[in-house]
Amino acid sequence: MTTPLEPTKPVYLPTQRVVLVTGATHGLGREIAHGIGRTGARVLIGACDVQSGECTAAAMREEGIYANFIHVDVERPDTVAAAACLIEQNFGRLDVLVNNAGITDQGDGPPSRASVPAVRRIFDTNFFGALSTTQGMLPLLRKSRAARIVNISTSPGSLGHDGSRDRDFAEFKRFGYSASKAALSMLSEQLACELKGSRVKVNSLDTGCMASDQNGRRAHQGAPHGAVAVIHLALLEEDGPSDAFHNTAQLETW
Repeated sequence: MTTPLEPTKPVYLPTQRVVLVTGATHGLGREIAHGIGRTGARVLIGACDVQSGECTAAAMREEGIYANFIHVDVERPDTVAAAACLIEQNFGRLDVLVNNAGITDQGDGPPSRASVPAVRRIFDTNFFGALSTTQGMLPLLRKSRAARIVNISTSPGSLGHDGSRDRDFAEFKRFGYSASKAALSMLSEQLACELKGSRVKVNSLDTGCMASDQNGRRAHQGAPHGAVAVIHLALLEEDGPSDAFHNTAQLETW
């Protein structure tokens, strides 16, 4: 995969942020990419499905957003490596990585009944996929003057939150999903510690309980609401936080 990214108009400027959002063809990922794109950033629509990715990027270009599809299947390290090469060739750096790609599985459930193969599938995307993508893009992020990594987690990804009986949908226990997001939150914490003092900030975010295909649309807010806080973290100023598990309610205090 060595073909340069398709050009868009106007031509890319070196001062524009270069942003990669995984799982960006629908739901929260699409809202994040669209919102960041409206700030003037160059958005790379990371997705495993070529047709969907191309259509999403084309629709955003129709609105004047600098958007391109880039093939990133987080479960295939070869596509991550190829995408990193393309980004290097076209831009020389990456400014923002949003690890949004995530799945649930019908075989998931309480620890006593969750299908082990289902839990493995969930981890392959939600945790190992994010880890692989982060490692693959980190050399490009280090070349940015102010890089940001945002990992999309959830309240079950915090042991403290998951044990609360008051949290949204507390009665729904999905062990594989919760455990994969807890691992993702640990990745955020340890990577932020490792990169302390560098120009790369790392944060994880609980976007709140949003209506989605994953929860049968059982929620009181939609993807646009959750995307607001993600975009805030993606565009953090120099004095912004790095290392924390955030939620959308904290946005007003930042």
